[in-house]
Amino acid sequence: MLIFGTLYPAYSSYKAVKSKDVREYVKWMMYWIIFALFTTVEVITDIFLCWLPFYYELKIAFVVWLLSPYTKGSSVLYRKFVHPTLSSKEKDIDEYLCQAKDKSYDTLMHFGRKGLNVAATAAVTLLPKFVTKITRICYQNLLPKYPKSFTKITEICYQNYQNLLPKSVTKIT
Repeated sequence: MLIFGTLYPAYSSYKAVKSKDVREYVKWMMYWIIFALFTTVEVITDIFLCWLPFYYELKIAFVVWLLSPYTKGSSVLYRKFVHPTLSSKEKDIDEYLCQAKDKSYDTLMHFGRKGLNVAATAAVTLLPKFVTKITRICYQNLLPKYPKSFTKITEICYQNYQNLLPKSVTKIT
């Protein structure tokens, strides 16, 4: 599928763009529209029809039929089915896409805010645990060196903690 369905047509599309041949442009645009519809439908049909004998062979044969200059399969399907359908539903599709675009921005902002809230909550929840762990490690490492100087250990731990903070965070004074 990959070689027949995408690599060869992609290279042929490149050649059409390079040669600036309008007929080749149209031919490959029709192919890509049909192929996009085919791959969309294929996701669903694969679930239900993959058990059929020769299912995958039929899919390859269909793509070859779409590509064949003799059968002009993609042109036939585009001109007989896709173009008339899209032409009659163009206003509805454009309106739906416009609404989806507006809603997608709102949805993105909504989930973005939720994601930031979750991240902030996690940071606030984990920061005390992080500080406790760092302090514990610091004390464990320094206690053998300064067994009688709790103040010295506290100062060193505080300095180490301050060094761990990013530059943008105001240091605790």
